[in-house]
Amino acid sequence: MRILTKALGVALVLVATPTLASPAEEASAVVDQWSATYSANDRNALVKLYAPDALLLGTTDPVATRGTEAIREYFAALDKGGRRNTMQEKNVIVLGENAVVVAGFYDFARKEQDYEPRPSRFTFVVVKRDGKWVIAHHHSSPRAAQRQ
Repeated sequence: MRILTKALGVALVLVATPTLASPAEEASAVVDQWSATYSANDRNALVKLYAPDALLLGTTDPVATRGTEAIREYFAALDKGGRRNTMQEKNVIVLGENAVVVAGFYDFARKEQDYEPRPSRFTFVVVKRDGKWVIAHHHSSPRAAQRQ
């Protein structure tokens, strides 16, 4: 009876223990959330995905944008709505348990331009801080139609 009780206890612990995602899966999910939040035109939720000291090299900005308020201002156009982002390709590189690079290609589109895709490339550095995955660095730039 004692062995059965112990076996049942171990089984309950195993069933009740959640499956933990890998750093690659968790960081990739942050980037997917970024795309969905951008497409929802939710500027406040988008900014919350970034670390307070994050660095953004935006697709259309000639200067580096650093920190929460500057990033919030960079994405001000989302308040007008009509913006979309579609992921095309993602590559995940795990640097360690708390740092992951996600790089690839995505398209932006705007309602006022009949949602014509604007191909771009990206790199996100996603880090785990205080138990939460956040974007520490985001680089985005237009994608060339062909090699120059």
